[in-house]
Amino acid sequence: MIVADVTFYPIGKGISVGPVIKRAIETLRSNGLKCYPNSMATVVEANSIKELFNALENTESFLISLGFQRVETIIKIDHRVDLENSVSRKIDAIS
Repeated sequence: MIVADVTFYPIGKGISVGPVIKRAIETLRSNGLKCYPNSMATVVEANSIKELFNALENTESFLISLGFQRVETIIKIDHRVDLENSVSRKIDAIS
């Protein structure tokens, strides 16, 4: 499984984008990803790199459809195949 940290920066329509990011997270979820929003980014689980990037592409397209002229996306990917890779396993490891 893929665990990724994703941050979207939609640029060009004001300063506060909280409601827009909420809708972006809903878009990620509608693309089949499990999402764990936090104060600085959203952690997601995907079954494959292809699933992750398809969801990210759809979410960026959604943000652009809202009238943003620019979207910066920061992605950090943890692709581990030697054991179960999930948000819950990672949290349990540090609890």
